[in-house]
Amino acid sequence: MSKISYYSEEGMKKLKAELEHLETVDRPRVSNDIAEARDKGDLSENAEYHAAKEEQSLLELKIAKLKEVVSNARIIDESLLDNSKILIHSIVKIKNTVNNMEFTYTLVADSETNIKEGKLSVNSPIGKGLLGKSLGDVVEIQVPSGIMKFEVLEISRS
Repeated sequence: MSKISYYSEEGMKKLKAELEHLETVDRPRVSNDIAEARDKGDLSENAEYHAAKEEQSLLELKIAKLKEVVSNARIIDESLLDNSKILIHSIVKIKNTVNNMEFTYTLVADSETNIKEGKLSVNSPIGKGLLGKSLGDVVEIQVPSGIMKFEVLEISRS
């Protein structure tokens, strides 16, 4: 069964660009590496050949997975989203009620996740716990280290 994921227009462009790069740059390079290694003689003892074939297998697997993600991806029209609840592509400001630290995250699809940029997966424990919550809600979220409590301070869109 296919798993539909929702992306911003920018996120979809990045996915397609990565797929195109893998197919048009990396795939020909690996094929060339295999051909060069094959020309060096006995394949049974040719480490370069075996390494290139292994790289080709991994590359083809990555391409297949990325094609599946792209085929199941949908672009969200953010103008139609309800700003009163936390949804995918919401920008949320939350406060840890124990230590009063504040965090701002944008909830995104798995492949767009980048904690350094404040992009948190909707499938992460915190992302799942925040979905559907409203301004002022206090949320208890089970994380690997225990239960954390967050207060929703702001909800917005980019």
